[in-house]
Amino acid sequence: MIAPLAPPPASKRLAVRITPIAERPLRRGHPWLFDGGITNLEELADGRAGDLAVVFDQKRRFLAIGLYDPHSPIRVKVLHHKQPTRIDNEWFLEKVREAASRRASLDPQQTTGYRLIYGEGDGLPGLIVDVYADTLVVKVYSAIWFPYLHVILNEALALTAARRVVVRLARTLQQRPDLCWGIVDGGMLWGDAPADPVPYLENGLVFTADVLRGHKTGTFFDHRDNRLWVKNAARGRHVLDVFCYSGGFAVHAAVGGAHSITAVDVSRPALKAAAENLRLNGCSDVPFEPLVGDAFDLLAQLATQGREFDLLILDPPSFAKQKSEIPAAVRAYRQLTHLALNLLSPGGILVFASCSSRVSAELFYQTVMDAAEEAGRPLWVHRQVGHALDHPVRPTFPEGAYLKCLFASPID
Repeated sequence: MIAPLAPPPASKRLAVRITPIAERPLRRGHPWLFDGGITNLEELADGRAGDLAVVFDQKRRFLAIGLYDPHSPIRVKVLHHKQPTRIDNEWFLEKVREAASRRASLDPQQTTGYRLIYGEGDGLPGLIVDVYADTLVVKVYSAIWFPYLHVILNEALALTAARRVVVRLARTLQQRPDLCWGIVDGGMLWGDAPADPVPYLENGLVFTADVLRGHKTGTFFDHRDNRLWVKNAARGRHVLDVFCYSGGFAVHAAVGGAHSITAVDVSRPALKAAAENLRLNGCSDVPFEPLVGDAFDLLAQLATQGREFDLLILDPPSFAKQKSEIPAAVRAYRQLTHLALNLLSPGGILVFASCSSRVSAELFYQTVMDAAEEAGRPLWVHRQVGHALDHPVRPTFPEGAYLKCLFASPID
């Protein structure tokens, strides 16, 4: 099994004192404590990433306990609130078991690719573990996790019967190898590196993912249920899948009986992967048109060609990774709505998603609906949904509810 990857944390817990303003979100159960809310930062100067930090309220009563991160503005990632508890190996093992139980309803005969641990949603802030059949991919966003990874991953291996573990590092950690104990992005923590993209099942369909170099951990599981809806709606339709990546929506549509698939992505390798995923699912006879380039430009070009589609999917990357980018994101969503409606046939279906937690569901949906009105093609809504069950959202951490997906048709 995986041996310890970093020295254990200090045995002595750090005592953290905070401002009254910082106390309020912690009382509500929020898992982040920022450095600006800590009043005794100088006393914590010797704290190492992963040391346990006990947070006290204004009356010096226990408020929370978490992992200290001297290298991040989120200085403490909180593990437990309100009542004192012992954070040890058994505590982490139980968290992994709880996470696995939340995914118990996934049918292993139909789906072998899913998110086992969703960071804050599963009580382990800054840590992701995805399952790709016999492969685990752990995405580490903070150096606080290196002392504990062996405990968490050995339990994940036991629960999933996986035979290898790949590690992916956040960009901030890739830029700080001095914090990573020799661990590198795309490295192996257990087992042999896969020679090819790793196969897995989603909704009974076969996909492959480049877990060593692909986006995030290799692909995106959050749209699983939405892709199934597209499969069931695709029969006889001409489909346009924009920002298609490796073809999750496109393959579901093709298997569902789509008449043709046009796929748009800025990455040629992504479109090649989409074509391969279509082949793996016996869809080589479905007309497939890959278009490489900027989505905004290509949508405009398709309109000038007089093209029409009956099912149009927009699943863009995050347009707002920080608050200051929200206005630009709203403009992008509005522009995409106009471009899409120029291409959508009467009676067609628009599937439009936002993966930015900075843009609220209310703002996203209202932006799309208003833009449709401006375009002279107001929409009626089939459904408005979020992510699949392996991305649980805690009421105390609304930032975890990043995915919004609208299914709508023009009122023509």
